[in-house]
Amino acid sequence: MFVQSFAHRARTVAGVVSAIVVASLLTVGATSTPAHADLLPYVPWSSYLAGWTDQYVPTSDNDCVAGRSTCLKATLKEESRIADDTAKSCSHNAVFARAYVRMTQLYGFTRDIPGYYQDVPYFNHVDAVFARYYTDAYYNWTSGNRAAVPQAWLTAFDAAKNKKVSGSGDLLLGMNAHINRDLPYVMAASGLVAPDGTSRKADYDVVERWLYDATAPLIAEFAQRFDPTMDDSQDPFGLANWTLFQMVSDWRENAWRNAEALVSAPTDAARALVSANIEADANTIAQSILNSESYVPLLSSTVPRDNYCALHNGDAPPMRYDFGYATPWGYSY
Repeated sequence: MFVQSFAHRARTVAGVVSAIVVASLLTVGATSTPAHADLLPYVPWSSYLAGWTDQYVPTSDNDCVAGRSTCLKATLKEESRIADDTAKSCSHNAVFARAYVRMTQLYGFTRDIPGYYQDVPYFNHVDAVFARYYTDAYYNWTSGNRAAVPQAWLTAFDAAKNKKVSGSGDLLLGMNAHINRDLPYVMAASGLVAPDGTSRKADYDVVERWLYDATAPLIAEFAQRFDPTMDDSQDPFGLANWTLFQMVSDWRENAWRNAEALVSAPTDAARALVSANIEADANTIAQSILNSESYVPLLSSTVPRDNYCALHNGDAPPMRYDFGYATPWGYSY
């Protein structure tokens, strides 16, 4: 019920959408280039599959499995590839795709702050695994391999393709799939406990320090480039931002608890039950977002949004992120 009542406001509250998107991701710098040709040579994500495991192994030859700093650049390249392609075509998938790039840039920025995270290599690995859950789902969906796409992602991608929901709805659907559905599996596989027996929860929670601050510039960018209705109202007291952030924080906390349940399940059957509950909850929330954020025939239309995007998809983001001013295409790190 809370998700439903919140989603009714998301279309007109600038802060509502951003906090959610921020809640699961990570990123860095902000001077990039306007076209693929200007980027560094593309490194196929598949080149990192050799030796890939979702488990964190510091001694692995695979940079992402070992959590080496170079993995972040490969992650950003892959995310930017999707974000640029969807933005240039004004696909409604562009909203979440660009949000992911910004969050990964923000992670990169914060990981370079001494002492921000207790174990940077570990979180480098988590960042890469988390990204692959999204990119794998997206590429399987675009290739028509729907059986390999989790239902929560099918709902999000199909809604975007069919231009069914508002920009806020596209963002919320993507964030629900990635936080409520993907994140428990990512954390369970990456490991919840360090070698010395201490919990990884501190590094997991510290992400929320920058999530709230990222809300305003994120929504401002999406309203400037993709869908101006995402910033239709301003709340001088910041109440809507705070409310949304609490929802995202609750989603992340629930994801951690579900990861604990996956890890502690005593049998395969018990683990399957936890997994079924994760899928069901994410799908229920997705349907709530669909119900509240869908365009209403004869009353609302996607045409103004699409026409606006065609003129403004290359506009520079109007507000500064913590890592600096971002460019519309590619990434910087």
